[in-house]
Amino acid sequence: MLALVASACGSNRSDDDTSNASGSGSSSETTTAPATSTKFGDLESPCGKGDAKGATDKGVTDTDITIGYGDDAGYSASPGLSHETSDAMKAFIKWCNDQGGINGRQIVGKYYDAKITDVSNAATQACNDGVFMLVGQAWALDNAQEDIRLGCDLPSVPTYSVTADFAHAPLMYVSVPNPVDVISAEFAAGMAKLFPAKIKKASVVFGNFAATRDTKDKYEAAYSKFGFQFSCDQEYNILGEADWKPIAQKLKECGTQVVVYSGQAYPNGQNLLDAAAQVGFKAVWMWDANNYLDTFAKWNTNGNGDQNYFRTVYAPFEQADINPATQQYIDIVKTNGGDISQLGEQTASSFLLWATAVKACGSTVTRQCVLDELKNTHEWTGGGLHVETDPGANMPPTCGMILKMTGQKYEQAYPEKKGEFDCSPEYAVKISGPVVDAAKLDANRITTLHKKG
Repeated sequence: MLALVASACGSNRSDDDTSNASGSGSSSETTTAPATSTKFGDLESPCGKGDAKGATDKGVTDTDITIGYGDDAGYSASPGLSHETSDAMKAFIKWCNDQGGINGRQIVGKYYDAKITDVSNAATQACNDGVFMLVGQAWALDNAQEDIRLGCDLPSVPTYSVTADFAHAPLMYVSVPNPVDVISAEFAAGMAKLFPAKIKKASVVFGNFAATRDTKDKYEAAYSKFGFQFSCDQEYNILGEADWKPIAQKLKECGTQVVVYSGQAYPNGQNLLDAAAQVGFKAVWMWDANNYLDTFAKWNTNGNGDQNYFRTVYAPFEQADINPATQQYIDIVKTNGGDISQLGEQTASSFLLWATAVKACGSTVTRQCVLDELKNTHEWTGGGLHVETDPGANMPPTCGMILKMTGQKYEQAYPEKKGEFDCSPEYAVKISGPVVDAAKLDANRITTLHKKG
């Protein structure tokens, strides 16, 4: 059970993951049978036997529901990128199918590697394959799929959203929303309490592509409300820098004391940390949750990452002993031979969100029915994996925790008490300005940048 404290109140893959779809999964039970005793954390499992029948929509048959998923594992500059998300999808598809599927239909997963820059081709293939929905995909340049995805009316329940184009897209719901107009800023509030003087000399280091540029703009708009003062921002090449020392030297000359880093730790972030040590630049570093990785901690043999801080809305792996859902996620994925990460947990949460909506639709599973169920889901924790979110309203969490890297391990840095999260309504910060204007949101906060087919 998540405890909350209120402060103010690369592996081998086949194209189709069908090894778990053994038979029809049909039985004499009805689709309205009571839930079994199987649970994920505190969530009744949406999976189980039933008598669902009919080819009710694209990708749905009497026996199967075919979905698409994927990652950026084929990206040459960072091989295996986000592969933990697909490891989670494979494991949870098997976990669900072993219970009988959803209302008796087995889940068939088709894998698509977007390789960072190949998102449009991945989305095109998913459309051509006629999958029911995209579920748990983790494509960093997610706006590149939108014209294609919406052109074939393909709904999505992804691992995450990055760009405003996707975060506010039609036919899309996500377990932990990341909208452009309302920012979850507990990280800023917590760091302001830990380092009240240092945050007045902050810089953002970000990649030269839309996703990280948008993220930079959102950080600066929201974090300034908690006392952050930004200057001397530095942009890097997404493909890497031949020499990272000039960026580190510039930050040192500017007197930067807090670096907010947007991007992947491997290899770019790690190379920058090494360069900072070489030029004698010392600062506090703030990292997004996607970099809370065992591989990052294992890299820190020289202590160059000892001032790294990470935001999270999930119970840390180091606290699995007090949070059953976390331990269950670890067991399910590792038993299936996969690797774990916080993004993998987010994938699991999105899969469970999707599966819960599918179960509610009974035998007549259609894209529209699932979307309607998702729209009406306003309290979601992924069975206790993370703090409460509101997927239906596309609103971010108002709770968070800060972790610190020390040597080759992570420790809770804020709040002080193990397992507690810092919560306040003020952490949902509404922002405006160019980054929001560029999203061209309608009255329902849906982007009008891309049109449905």
